[in-house]
Amino acid sequence: MVWQQLRIETDRLILRPPQAEDFEAYAANMADPESARFIGGQQLRAVAWRGFLTLVGAWAIQGYSMFSVIEKSTGQWIGRLGPWQPDGWPGPEVGWALTRAAQGKGYAYEGAAAAMDWAFEQLGWTEVIHSIDPGNHPSQVLAKRLGSSLRGPGQLPAPFEDAAIEIWGQTREQWRRQRG
Repeated sequence: MVWQQLRIETDRLILRPPQAEDFEAYAANMADPESARFIGGQQLRAVAWRGFLTLVGAWAIQGYSMFSVIEKSTGQWIGRLGPWQPDGWPGPEVGWALTRAAQGKGYAYEGAAAAMDWAFEQLGWTEVIHSIDPGNHPSQVLAKRLGSSLRGPGQLPAPFEDAAIEIWGQTREQWRRQRG
């Protein structure tokens, strides 16, 4: 399948669809209560496996999903980010979730910007949102840095309908103006 060959490179990162060898790091990230705090919470390995397969399945069915984020200098899996729009989602999202060790290094901005470029150029999206927990201040700062603005409260589909989220977003035109 063509999507399995996809590879986006930035200065420090490789973004590619998830592969089987990514699962151990993915499961460890989902087992870390701090890293998993704003992405559904800490998960047992079996639950993380199902979530991992959901990402891969979205690639197969939709032709896009979150990328595995690989740090070029080490070859290590450091998170997931990219386009995401499950059934009932409040809009076409570019989201991010990095390991605790990878946070605070600018990787989320670098990867999310590349993923937004890809979503607008390759998927033809006309807008991008970010569903952010009101208590997730680092993600709010990142959304602002990406040029997104707070659009107001939002709601996720079941089984996440009780999760408090804010919708941040911008249009393709706003993104293009910012990117120059």
